[in-house]
Amino acid sequence: MTAVNELSKVLYIDLSKRHFYTVLRDDLFGKYIGGAGVAIQLLKEECPEGIDPFNPQNPIVFAVGHLTGLFPLASKTVAMFKSPHTGNLGESHAGGRSAISIRSAGYGAIVIKGVSSKPCYISVHENKVYFRDASTLWGMRSSITAGRLIRENEPASGNRTIMRIGLAGEKMIPFACVTTETFRHFGRLGLGAVFGSKKLKALVVSGKKSIPISERKEYLNLYDSIFKTATDSPLMKKYHEIGTPINVMALNASNALPTKNLQLSTFDKAYEISGENIAKGFLGKRLACAHCPVACIHIANLRELYEEEPFFYKTSMIGYDYELIYSVGSMLCISDVNGLLKIIDTVESYGLDCMSTGVSLAWATEAQEKGIISLKDTAGLELKWGDSRCYIEAIKKLIEQPTDFFKALSRGIEYASSLYGGKDFALSFGGNEMPGYHTGPAAHAGCLFGARHSHLDNGGYSFDKKIMLDKNILPQQLADNIVSEEEWRQILSSLVVCFFAREIYKPEVVKEALKVSGFNLTDKDFSDIGKRIYIEKMRFKIREGFSFENLSIPERIYQTDSSVGLIDRKFMDSLVSSLKTKILTYLQTSS
Repeated sequence: MTAVNELSKVLYIDLSKRHFYTVLRDDLFGKYIGGAGVAIQLLKEECPEGIDPFNPQNPIVFAVGHLTGLFPLASKTVAMFKSPHTGNLGESHAGGRSAISIRSAGYGAIVIKGVSSKPCYISVHENKVYFRDASTLWGMRSSITAGRLIRENEPASGNRTIMRIGLAGEKMIPFACVTTETFRHFGRLGLGAVFGSKKLKALVVSGKKSIPISERKEYLNLYDSIFKTATDSPLMKKYHEIGTPINVMALNASNALPTKNLQLSTFDKAYEISGENIAKGFLGKRLACAHCPVACIHIANLRELYEEEPFFYKTSMIGYDYELIYSVGSMLCISDVNGLLKIIDTVESYGLDCMSTGVSLAWATEAQEKGIISLKDTAGLELKWGDSRCYIEAIKKLIEQPTDFFKALSRGIEYASSLYGGKDFALSFGGNEMPGYHTGPAAHAGCLFGARHSHLDNGGYSFDKKIMLDKNILPQQLADNIVSEEEWRQILSSLVVCFFAREIYKPEVVKEALKVSGFNLTDKDFSDIGKRIYIEKMRFKIREGFSFENLSIPERIYQTDSSVGLIDRKFMDSLVSSLKTKILTYLQTSS
């Protein structure tokens, strides 16, 4: 296996010293093929054991892969850091233009450490790095405005990425996100808060470097084949036409759409907030990540009358995805599209993770209904299911934190429920709020045991379909499937392939694509690399205080019908035990 030197340059940036340098890391890009594999190694090297996530020495690592810029749909950037939300592994992926820009600038990875003495943003234009004063951007209400000002003052329009935070990141709210290209995000686990702790408002990266190809004919043939498969795929066509919100109706029909803080698994007004209905009345345009022919990003056109100026309207362009619709739509019983889009726009402006925000507000609403929290706790705000105005006001209070309750809620529902009660309906898995899939035991166990507590770690929801088809499937079989899939996804996330394209980038296709990039991998190589990366992530988590003994399933999961009916507690206990045993055996037997 030969590392491609062209990708192996790592840019190290020290904010404290305002210093930067580069190192060729053929050792990492040869052994771990980029992306998640390289990022976890850099995180282990640069993150001192046991530090606070807001310590200046907590690194921010961005990494891309060998297929970036060469093949369609290999357009994600992996970010890694110590998460302020869970206290262990922080890993988030984003599309947009970030991966192409990093590789075009000549880098395979960027590592940022230290803390600036005053608000700044970093501009990387190939071999030049600038530390810009961001004092005038710090404190702006909207991250969208900050992004617009940076765009107006930085060169390389069309070739650059602009990653930036909002007020949530500046205030170091542990589930603050980083927005890139306005409609894409490093959404989960608090990268925005780590940016804020470093006084880092934004990162701009641009470049025009080309990528050398040795076997041009083979490359072009393979490129055409992958492109054709992607554009002809019924799945990709579905994502182009309706986008991920097409899942609203499908999940609702199968008792899998979390509603009203998962008191229900169907929403009687699901069609109102479905992708089909929003597209009919609000779709303004579709966008694609760089080097992607699918264009699954759907942008709504929201037209609002100015209250002070009759007959004058403002138009807002607001991105909407399934996870946003689930978390601040069905979970809050919001069925009015205008109200839903306004909530999403508020979340986006502040730079919060929408999933954690919506699930936290759903828990708070039920807690207030049950008398666990009072109007005094919410500064006089009555939280009402289906009332978009009260939730917009609640999001503002998450930022302003006028009471101890909002200070607690801004740290997530695992923390808030530990203080106020209501743990049995606090839908948190390993410290991270649940995603929008109540399909059955594999979905929830997959999130609980996934390296970053995400539905994308291992796609556990897809294994729940096996339970629907085969009621006799054993928990051990599901555990094996979940871990095996997560190992393979380490390969895809090291190549930074979009998981929507996982049915296109099968092992044989990946093998051929890597061969063009200078690698000759066997099936055993894939297995070894995927397993090694997976184990390294788990080791980092455990090093930073993660414990299997502290994991728990929220009681609410057992109380609401799922796609497989009510989840059987004994089956779930056995699945959890099997996953724990399998992972611990991996850790004990690996060198």
